[in-house]
Amino acid sequence: MSNFIDRVKIYIKSGHGGRGCVGFRREAYVPKGGPDGGDGGKGGDVILVADRQLATLIDLKYQQNYTAENGEQGRGKQQTGANGSDVIIRVPVGTLVCEHETHAPIVDLDADGMRYTIAKGGRGGKGNTFFKSATNQAPRYAQPGEPGEELTLFLELKLLADVGLVGFPNAGKSTLISRISAARPKIADYPFTTLTPVLGVVKPEHRKGFVVADIPGLIENAHKGAGLGFEFLRHVERTSLLLHMVDVSGLVPGDPVENFKKINNELERYSLELIKKYMAVAATKIDAAVPEQLEKLRDHCRTEGYEFFPISAVTGEGIDHLLSFLAEKVEEGRKLRDSESRKSETVIEGG
Repeated sequence: MSNFIDRVKIYIKSGHGGRGCVGFRREAYVPKGGPDGGDGGKGGDVILVADRQLATLIDLKYQQNYTAENGEQGRGKQQTGANGSDVIIRVPVGTLVCEHETHAPIVDLDADGMRYTIAKGGRGGKGNTFFKSATNQAPRYAQPGEPGEELTLFLELKLLADVGLVGFPNAGKSTLISRISAARPKIADYPFTTLTPVLGVVKPEHRKGFVVADIPGLIENAHKGAGLGFEFLRHVERTSLLLHMVDVSGLVPGDPVENFKKINNELERYSLELIKKYMAVAATKIDAAVPEQLEKLRDHCRTEGYEFFPISAVTGEGIDHLLSFLAEKVEEGRKLRDSESRKSETVIEGG
């Protein structure tokens, strides 16, 4: 059974604020000894933190209730009650936090170390010292603490990767990612050997490294739930570019160009944004290629304007050229995002 969990529901509750204290000190010539009740402590917050050391939401699958500590009640001698302890919930980078019933997004934790207070603790109530005045020198009341917040959340993990590998089962995605990175997905000669998304870090020579995601289970009608595609198409959404891998060995049923179109159709029907991503095409298993299939796919890519890379993950043919191209495209994308981010910050500061 796989331990890759990418969707969970959790219940959270921040702490109540402590009640203010009604107290009086003993002092001669002062009515009731004078008020000295302290304020109540603040209730604990519930805070979400993105942690790159985590890969799935499995911990939240088995612990779904999180309650922060209540603030302490105020005490005499104007002593403020202690604040309640916060609850820290660590989640993988790329976790989208939504309201449970409507799935309306609340926050997207897409950067390592990002913190978000999802439920604030209630403020402590004021003690009777706070209410002392010239006309009311001995107040005999204090505020109750404010209640905490409670929410039911839906958390959805969308993997963060630079390059997404898409294609029919047995197109060679797992073999490629095992060759170019330290990732070791299951590899076999039958469909759906990869049951969960696999991330691999690629470190080309003289280039900055990048992350590749093997997205499993895409077949025709994946957007409707066929195969495994409905479960994992969401992980393609965050990739910078797509590498469409097409088997030209004749082992995968159907025409390679038609198979290529079918997967692209699934991407488009799942999300129009996916099909707009930059896409390159890799013809796989060229060590056992059917020449007619290879040339047909090459001609189609040339006509449609796709960069085309014939490769063999078994022999290594074409791999270095492909990785150099992907590294260059990833670097271009990062520079563009950094530029857009700086422009956005300038606009905010100027406003």
